[in-house]
Amino acid sequence: MKPKTTSSKMMKRGLFALIIAAMLPIAFTHSNSYFEISKNLDIYASMYKELNTYYVDEVQPSDLMRQGIDGMLTSLDPYTSYISEADIEGYRMQTTGKYGGIGALVRKVDRYITISEPYEGFAANKAGLLAGDKLIKIDGISVVDKETNDISSLLKGQAGTNTTLLILRMQPDGTEKEMEVLVTREEIKIKNVPFYGMINNETGYIRLSNFTDDAGKEVHDALEDLKSKNPGIKGLVFDLRGNPGGLLAEAVNVSNVFVDKNQEIVSTKGKVKEWDKTFKTLNNAVDTQIPIAVLINRSSASASEIVAGSLQDLDRAVIVGQKSFGKGLVQTTRNLPYNTKLKITTAKYYTPSGRCIQALDYSHKDENGYAAKTPDSLKVAFKTANGRTVYDGAGIDPDMEVEGKPVSKIAMSLLTKNHIFNYATLYRAQNPTIASAKDFRLTDAEYQSFIAYLSGKDYDYATKSEDLLKELESTTKDEKYYEAIASELNKLKASVKHDKNNDLAKHKEEIKKILEDEIVSRYYYSTGRIQVSFNNDEDITTALEILKNPSQYNQILTAKK
Repeated sequence: MKPKTTSSKMMKRGLFALIIAAMLPIAFTHSNSYFEISKNLDIYASMYKELNTYYVDEVQPSDLMRQGIDGMLTSLDPYTSYISEADIEGYRMQTTGKYGGIGALVRKVDRYITISEPYEGFAANKAGLLAGDKLIKIDGISVVDKETNDISSLLKGQAGTNTTLLILRMQPDGTEKEMEVLVTREEIKIKNVPFYGMINNETGYIRLSNFTDDAGKEVHDALEDLKSKNPGIKGLVFDLRGNPGGLLAEAVNVSNVFVDKNQEIVSTKGKVKEWDKTFKTLNNAVDTQIPIAVLINRSSASASEIVAGSLQDLDRAVIVGQKSFGKGLVQTTRNLPYNTKLKITTAKYYTPSGRCIQALDYSHKDENGYAAKTPDSLKVAFKTANGRTVYDGAGIDPDMEVEGKPVSKIAMSLLTKNHIFNYATLYRAQNPTIASAKDFRLTDAEYQSFIAYLSGKDYDYATKSEDLLKELESTTKDEKYYEAIASELNKLKASVKHDKNNDLAKHKEEIKKILEDEIVSRYYYSTGRIQVSFNNDEDITTALEILKNPSQYNQILTAKK
């Protein structure tokens, strides 16, 4: 086969020129490293040419380059990424919350891509699709045994276009019936505030799930509405749990709802000093006095931590829950040729007290490539507006920590094997209506029906004791002690062997709460899921106790330590 010398040379020259051109502004400002940059780019371009010309099998230049780019960026941090032209729509959805599609969450259940929740009021919901509906074909294309990523492009599309779905729907007798559903796609705007309302007569609640465009406005409007409709409101639970963050500007806007104008919320500092910036609130707050309990957990990250950290530093709210994720890095999007982009970490952000809460140091990794965690000994103390001590280096520490209960082994098995999900689908088929989300409770008789439903189904699991005994058995075999203790070990294994029926009774309340959550979502969607959680949410219970006790609330915000 004749080597593709000419095309490879052109490719090499074009690539080299492109990269050099892109690097020139940086190279000239960092003259000491210019030679190293130039040398390594030349090596990279030459290797790329050699592989493309002489590798034994045909290679796809774009795939090869993508692998190289991804490998290079992976060596930095998980947030610096290349956005190809094909990925642009997904990127826009992350920043704007908008996309064209049917408006539904999907998940893999056994062999089928299944509707897990249609967004209330959007195309899938309007067309009558229900949670639990299994997709067989999309516009005549079989999607059985496919993955969720494989069908995303089939469900998304320009607003106003139609898609025909062939589905399997659960019937009251437990059988499934084929149905054809025509769905007209529309522009889907995922709300940053999926729910707000009153927990009781005196306490409001706002859940913020994302920080895309208009997050600040949505929180602003939600609080205004709560105050106008509930003049007796005396406190607010602001829920940032599970919020992965988003736009930094929206974090400032959200904080501005509770903090008046011209107050510093966050500052950013990076390599390019001209880009360092301090972000202050620009508008009048909705309410600077109402007591606030902000809920966070280990999945509250980035913009969520800016909001929680600023309200903590300014002593504007009591933070409740678990330590946050610890993402104190700022990403900037840079335009690249051919409608592609680079999302690159350009700075670290700092809360008003001056602390950075980045947990991992990606500039120092161990031999396995894992980033170093900031040790407690290196954490630095900072002071809030009232003189309280807070620390940097590992997320936001709550003022009132609530130790989350671990999910039992049996509950986790029922969830991962989709028995909770599938039973909720059957329950919805058999019960056209239920009580309101706040009032719905699964009866003991219905729980027994769930146990009967599980008969013959696989939900086996290993308890912690069984795991430890298995580890002990493996260790004794490795160290040649097994034969001597085999009899006693087998007796222990028999003693601790779990009884699934006993576990279903032992963990009844936990499993019932999970069932209630899933069942309510079939009738009242995500808002119902949030409302039913009010009855058994430890974070909310703790927040309510603090908010109804003004002296405790004020003591937390003024206590110096």
